[in-house]
This record gives sequence, C-alpha cells and structure tokens, in this order.
Amino acid sequence: MAQFINRREDVVTEAIDGLLALSGGALKRLDGYPHIRVILRSDWDRSKVALVSGGGSGHEPAHAGFVGKGMLTAAVCGDVFASPSVDAVLAGILAVTGSAGCLLIVKNYTGDRLNFGLAAERARAFGLNVAMVIVGDDVALPDLPQARGVAGTLLVHKIAGALAESGADLDTVTAAARRVIAGTKSIGMSLDTCTVPGSPKEDRIPDGMVELGLGIHGEAGVEQIGFVDARTAMEAVTAKLSAAMEDRPHVALINNLGGTSSLEMSLLAHELIASSIGRRITHVIGPAAMMTSLDMHGFSVSVYPAEEADIKALGTPVPMAAWPGLSIVKPIAVDMLPDGLTPISPLPSDHKHTRAFVIDCCETLIAAEQDLNALDAKSGDGDTGSTLAGASRALIKAIDRLPLSDHTQLYRAIGQELSQTMGGSSGVLLAIFFAAAGDAASSGLPMADALKAGLVRMQEIGGARLGDRTMVDALSPALDALGQGIRPAALAARTGADLTATIVKAKAGRAAYINAKQLEGHVDPGAEAVALLFEHLAR
Repeated sequence: MAQFINRREDVVTEAIDGLLALSGGALKRLDGYPHIRVILRSDWDRSKVALVSGGGSGHEPAHAGFVGKGMLTAAVCGDVFASPSVDAVLAGILAVTGSAGCLLIVKNYTGDRLNFGLAAERARAFGLNVAMVIVGDDVALPDLPQARGVAGTLLVHKIAGALAESGADLDTVTAAARRVIAGTKSIGMSLDTCTVPGSPKEDRIPDGMVELGLGIHGEAGVEQIGFVDARTAMEAVTAKLSAAMEDRPHVALINNLGGTSSLEMSLLAHELIASSIGRRITHVIGPAAMMTSLDMHGFSVSVYPAEEADIKALGTPVPMAAWPGLSIVKPIAVDMLPDGLTPISPLPSDHKHTRAFVIDCCETLIAAEQDLNALDAKSGDGDTGSTLAGASRALIKAIDRLPLSDHTQLYRAIGQELSQTMGGSSGVLLAIFFAAAGDAASSGLPMADALKAGLVRMQEIGGARLGDRTMVDALSPALDALGQGIRPAALAARTGADLTATIVKAKAGRAAYINAKQLEGHVDPGAEAVALLFEHLAR
C-alpha cells in the first residue's frame, strides 16, 4: 500500500520536525537525532512537577501532540511501535526536571516499562526526584495480571497535567495519576489492521468480521466476531466495559484509532450514548483521533468514574489542538420547522392495487442498491443506489399516510416525501418531477401526459437534456413510448440507458467532472435505475 513517506528510516524525525515547525514556537526538541527524539515545552522553567511520557511512534497525536501547558512537559518518541531507548528517556528527564521532581507516565508494555524504569533509576542516581506510574487500562483480557496501556493514558496525562500546572507537589500528582489509572477501563475494536510504514500489511481480519480487544500496536484482538453494523459493534464493546464499570457517573473518551472517518466516529458516539452504559456517561472527550494505531479502521472507548475535581481538571482548557476538550452529554434539542416548511399532509386513503404498485417499485430499487452503487463508483461518488434505496425505504414506511386512491394528490405527496427523505440533486429533481406531474394531473391530463409534464419541468430547472448522460436519457424515451404500453416503454428505457455507455462527455451531474476514459463503457447509474424499474414493471 502506497504511503506519503520518504524513507522509512526518516518517518519519525521528519514527522516530529513537521509538528515543531507548525507549533508557533510552543515546542522544541533536544539535539539528539536520530537516536534521541525528545519534544519539550518551550516555556518550561522547571519550577513545577514535570510530566514525561512517550513510547513508540505511530500513535499520533500521542504523545508529542499533548506536550504543552496543562498536559505533558516532554514526550520521548521511539521508532514506529518501538520503545525509545534508555538514553532517550533519560535525556528527556534531565532536560525538564527541577527541584519539584518529575512523574513518568508509562504504558504497560515490556519495552516501555524497562526503558523508562531504568532511565528513572539512573535519573535518581543524579539526585533527581522521579516517580513512575504504569497505565494498564485495557479490559480486553480481564484475567490478565498486567493489562496493556491504551487510550485511557490520555486521562492520566490531562488530570495529572492540570494538577502539576496548578503547582501541586509530586506526591499529590502521583497519587492522582494512580487513582485515575485504577479507575480507567478501555477496549478497542477494528475492521482492519494498520499499515506499518515500509512493511506489507497484515490482512488477518476477513471481510464481514470485526476484531474486538486488539492493541494499539496492531497486535491481534481477543476475538473476531461477525460485523453487522455500528450498533452491534458498540454493543460488543460496551458489554466488555459494563462488566468492569461501577454503577456511577463516568466520563467516556471516544478515540479514533486512525483510519475511521469523522462521520463514522460521530455515529459511534451516538451509539455509545444510546447503549446499555449510556445512562452512566455524563461527559465525553472526543470523538477524535488521540491515541491512534497509524491508519487502523477502528475505535476505542475509555471510561472513568470521575470525581468533581477530575471533571474540572479534564475540562480545563489547554492550547494543544490535539486535545478535543470535554463535553457534557445532554438530551438532543429539537426546534420546530420554520413556517412554510412544515408539510401539509394530504388525507391518507387506501387503494389495494396502488399500494402494491408503489411498494413493488420501491422494492425493485432497494434490490438494485449495491449494483447501482458499483456502477456509480465508476463515474460518480458511488451512492446512487443508496440514495434511491433510502428514499424507497422511506416511501414504504410512509405508505399508510399517502393518498393512494387519489393519483393527483399521490404524485404531489410522493414529491413532498422525496424532497424530505432523498438526498442530493436527484432527490430535488425527482421531487420537482412528481410535484409537476401532480399539477398536470389536476388539470385533467392523463397519466402519461402528466408524467411528461413533470419531466419537462424537471429539465427546465435541472438543465439536463437528451444526450447529457443522465436519467433523462432513459426516462424521456420511456415516457414517449408509454402510450403504446409498458413493454415498449421498458424497451425504450433500456435502449436509452445503454446508449449512455457510449457518451464519453457528460454535460450534467457529477459525471461531468469525469474524464472520457472513465466514462466509456459504463451506463449512467440514474438511467440504469430508470431502465431497471421499467423492465421490472414490464415483467
């Protein structure tokens, strides 16, 4: 897999220098490249307790991204997924530790424990007051005597950092860090493994599966379970957390493991609040990428039963952009639609044959969802099938409130429904089509002519013409032939749709931005949907 890197050997140092160059002078580093990579606060004067953390790189923004006032004083960076050397850790300690002492915050991995631990011993031999805490928040293996340290480490950084910034002594800061460690529980889940720079990707998670309880270095999880959707994935995560949580208010940290989209992360936040442990969550940090595993398509959730003082510490603003801040969980506020947008619903009425016809059309488009998406991916953004299927599902759901016995009002009601439930330009255009068809039908025009009037209005507003490589290329000839029967209309729709595969210059829609080579040989997905629908009706 291609990555935006130069040489594998230079990935960490060049990334650190990129961070430093854009820090506005807030950060600096020790002169020890390439073996000693220590990032420091530029404003540090050694008058307060120093907080030093770090470990392998690949978890960005952790740990260097959290160096600054109110959190870490220094971060010691190793190679990707490899602990920094004893000398590197010692250099960091010596650079920032004054009479107030230093606290090392170490994740529970053998390399980190050994290297940070030996560096602490050597620093004490220099006469420095150095304490060390080990974070082990992972509950993936509850019977493991020494749990791994994962994203819950950030809660320790923030609470201990706030105390240190306020002038608390080393014993107080260390005691708080240990209390947070004892109460924090975390677990991760991923759909895929990560890609280590310069190495082949391990493909151990099959399609249709998700891995629960995996580590932040790409190590295998506790188990692989079938993946259904975000809700069931979050249920598996919260079941593990619930068994380890107290029945009291908690703060949750929702962490992006690196390759999960912001859209997915917000959806996962929604599922967490709606989950079995949601009532116990009063505050949330994130969702954001904080303790990542390179580009892993996954997330982790950490929970901590925070006291009032902890809430204050977690909510204290810090200047680092990587820290997303603390949010209070509140019920969703909903305002009424402004005047003029609240729909005026027609009186519902039933008609057995019309009901069956509408549902049959909708189910045809739902069944074609994946095929249409695949076709759209060749010339657009790959969502035509999902857009049509989503609107179809919404229409089926609304079937009992539609005026099925009055076709004039039915056209208008369908247009209104599509304008609210169908996204993108196609939703607007079809809403215009059905609304205009309803207006034409109300003036006495027969069905075929009313639908043609709807098409004319849609073309006037949307601008698409025959030959522009849109749904019009199938819909227009189909409606022209509809007066002869449904079979001729289906044949005309298919001929028009197939013709779009020969049009290599689109003049409307997203395909207008695609080059000829990508368009050639691929039917327009909107035209294909029209053809599929008419062909189904003809059968």
